[in-house]
Amino acid sequence: MAELKLLASERSVGRSLPFQGENIIVEAVSDRAFENVDIVLASAGGSTSKAWASVAVEKGAVVIDNSSAFRMNPDVPLIVPEVNPQAAADHKGIIANPNCTTILMTLAVWPLHQVRPVQRIVAATYQSASGAGAKAMAEVKTQSSAILRGEEPVAEVLPYPLAFNLFPHNSPLTDSGYCEEELKMVNETRKIFGTQEIRITATCVRVPVLRAHSEAINLEFAEPFSPDEAREILSQAPGVKLLEDWGKNYFPMPIEASGRDEVLVGRIRQDISHPCGLELWLCGDQIRKGAALNAVQIAELLVEKNLLQPTKAYVAR
Repeated sequence: MAELKLLASERSVGRSLPFQGENIIVEAVSDRAFENVDIVLASAGGSTSKAWASVAVEKGAVVIDNSSAFRMNPDVPLIVPEVNPQAAADHKGIIANPNCTTILMTLAVWPLHQVRPVQRIVAATYQSASGAGAKAMAEVKTQSSAILRGEEPVAEVLPYPLAFNLFPHNSPLTDSGYCEEELKMVNETRKIFGTQEIRITATCVRVPVLRAHSEAINLEFAEPFSPDEAREILSQAPGVKLLEDWGKNYFPMPIEASGRDEVLVGRIRQDISHPCGLELWLCGDQIRKGAALNAVQIAELLVEKNLLQPTKAYVAR
């Protein structure tokens, strides 16, 4: 990489951030700021992405967007490099980074799906405070201290106290009764896998963990899939680390997944309610593989495959 530019709103202009032993000054985002830029990693929210992504593309950059703004746009590839890297060849200047829970789940399910197509996925997520940002993490710490002092916890960032508590995910509810976070897992997984045939349902929960998400996944196949075969497949899957010690009842935990690039998978077992069902448990750092690392891997993929030039021009819809 010849040069790294940091762009932000006027509020952050002038800040200095360290990178590889150097301090880089944050610049204001503008049309001219995207000139001579090859790749833009955008992580400033959907409205900002919609306002500036097409500008960056017009200047010749490829935008890898971490918001939900373009994920379900049929003209925008939605990519997990270990799952559907071939989709990058069809980009028109913008590539979407999937939601964190989707990335973690697809990384574990895709290798199994390649051997025997999965027919149904039932997911339950246990999502940490960091998924709602640094202020949410700080709030959990403050609430914990208050409770231990015998005081009432105050919720300002999240809708309810999270310390010593949990609640259904705080994303907006839809008319279906599902929250937006749950529907992201459904719709994004189908798009990444390239099929609308998989039946998927999810229940997303915010839990009092500072960092790293956990997921309980139930998979239904057309024919039996033994836990031992699944272990063998996942032990060789890229981006996945099999973590099981049945004698010690030791399986993936968010405290161990935090700060790691791999998705930790374990507790693989036969579903006793269905002859073709498998259960598994996973934990992953949603800031690393669930967001930043996946975006960087997409950028590396574009460079490696010489895909910085779009196949067609992106047209905003």
